[in-house]
Amino acid sequence: MTAATCPSGHPSVSADYCDVCGLPIGAAATPAAASIPTPAVAAPAPALQACPNCSESATADALFCESCGYDFTTGTMPRPASPLDLSTPPPVSPAPPLTADWVVERWVDPDWYAVQQSDDPCPSPGLPVVVPITAKSVLVGRPSKSRGISPEIDCGDDTGVSRRQAQLTTDGQRWWVEDLQSSNGTYVAPSSSPLPEDPIPPGQRRELNEDDRIYVGAWTRLVVRKATPEEQAGQA
Repeated sequence: MTAATCPSGHPSVSADYCDVCGLPIGAAATPAAASIPTPAVAAPAPALQACPNCSESATADALFCESCGYDFTTGTMPRPASPLDLSTPPPVSPAPPLTADWVVERWVDPDWYAVQQSDDPCPSPGLPVVVPITAKSVLVGRPSKSRGISPEIDCGDDTGVSRRQAQLTTDGQRWWVEDLQSSNGTYVAPSSSPLPEDPIPPGQRRELNEDDRIYVGAWTRLVVRKATPEEQAGQA
């Protein structure tokens, strides 16, 4: 009595191996079953929640609504906009103008001109040009647009003055002058003494006494002094 048929078509009484060729009776079915692909399982879509304030969707584990800021954890509604939250900052009041405690007088000195032997005609002496000083360091020289030089103490009409003639610096109480490798030198002498003959060494600061005078160029004399109350009032 035939129990099975082997993969080669032989009738076999044995159900496990063919009586004719010896092949396993179930060998043909096993590969076919193994070749059937397992269908892929789609990942579950993330759970969503709707914001009670603006109805925008958010993930179930979100702590805040990205649209309005609603707090999903505590149920706190977003804070209403305040005038203080405006992006435009309030206008800033301009800083009060600085009052100059010191001034520099720029004089035309005929006596200094007489010993310089300059070919340029000396301007007529008169009242000095008074320059208020608000910085702790100011440049003495002649302006040059091409070189970007704008000295606070402008001696532009005296061609004997270098573009960068000298630097005046202060600690608020004392003043120093330093020659900046000028062409004709920077000279210092008290008002009660004869005109100076030797320039100060370039690159070395020289402290000014109260009655010292600075001589530069062909006719320029500079005097550093405290501003008078009237001069300070005029700056306000």
